[in-house]
Amino acid sequence: MEDQSMKILVTGAKGFVGRNLTMELKNQGYEHVMVFDVDTDSALLEKYVKKADFVFHLAGVNRPETEEEFMTGNFGFTSKLLDLLKKYRSKASIMLSSSIQAELDNPYGKSKLAGEELLRAYGKETGNLVYIYRFPNLYGKWSKPNYNSVVATFCHRIARGEEVVVHDRNYEVQLMYIDDVLKEMLRLLDGKGTKSGNFYEVPEVEITTVGEIYDLLMKFKGIRKDFELPKLDHLLEKNLYSTYLSYLPENDFSYELKMNTDDRGSFTEFIRTPERGQVSINVLKPGIVKGNHWHHTKNEKFLVVSGTGLIRFRHVDDEAKVIEYYVSGEKLEVVDIPVGYVHNIENLGKTDMVTIMWVNEAFDPNQSDTYFMEV
Repeated sequence: MEDQSMKILVTGAKGFVGRNLTMELKNQGYEHVMVFDVDTDSALLEKYVKKADFVFHLAGVNRPETEEEFMTGNFGFTSKLLDLLKKYRSKASIMLSSSIQAELDNPYGKSKLAGEELLRAYGKETGNLVYIYRFPNLYGKWSKPNYNSVVATFCHRIARGEEVVVHDRNYEVQLMYIDDVLKEMLRLLDGKGTKSGNFYEVPEVEITTVGEIYDLLMKFKGIRKDFELPKLDHLLEKNLYSTYLSYLPENDFSYELKMNTDDRGSFTEFIRTPERGQVSINVLKPGIVKGNHWHHTKNEKFLVVSGTGLIRFRHVDDEAKVIEYYVSGEKLEVVDIPVGYVHNIENLGKTDMVTIMWVNEAFDPNQSDTYFMEV
């Protein structure tokens, strides 16, 4: 069980992982979270180090102006932090955010590898617990676009209708969702981090391509026109959609729906999917009756949320027996519309009656499976 009284230091607290982690630590009831970033008073670092029981070392440099800054930001600051921990003989455990690029022969990778080696030496010297995570491409809310994340850059530009250039659709990308990172960080605090060889890891990793990321994000942009929803049982698609929405401009959260109106009221499609059917909003004027038809296979669910009315049924082979269900927004209940029954709905009230209607298949005018007959 996590110890909420633990004093936790987070470096790089204003970065992508840092912002998400500090918010989640507060959500989980940790009251002593000390945050440090590049613009924090440097004198506070020593104060925080003296108190810390656990250090999430997330500070680092991804896009410096010069290559030398890689080593300064990813090795130099780590060295400074560890020197302070040794100065005060801290017993704090420390987690280091490294990168899979530590395996590569480039300035960024070399600086990350140097930081890893420094931390391992510190652990051997002090006996303190150290945890090194080599993260792949992370994505989720609050990641900076046009920086070091293809997902953040694509989301930002597509949400604004800006041009996106895909140089190689088949380029493979290893992705990790920020919420999965947070779950692992909480497990680590509880002494249950996921170890893999000489490193620790977040178990949930997905392999995709730049082309698939682009196609999914363009699909999300089209949802406002075709009323489709993402496939929420597909984890990458689900997480990407949540991420995409976080990049919408603040003046573009809403979108209008096409209301099909006449003197009877209105009918408006809200959601349609090939595998989960269609949801629509039906507004019925007082005294108006809609329906008087039946279906072979198409089935529906009606939920009146405002007003009062009556739903009538008659089996297509029985002209005498009419079944009636009184419905009201005062008592929310779903009425199933079985196949083989003629049905209609009437507004008995003095105000508009609003009904949420679900049908098991999106409307196709060429195969409507709708046959008109009076109840």
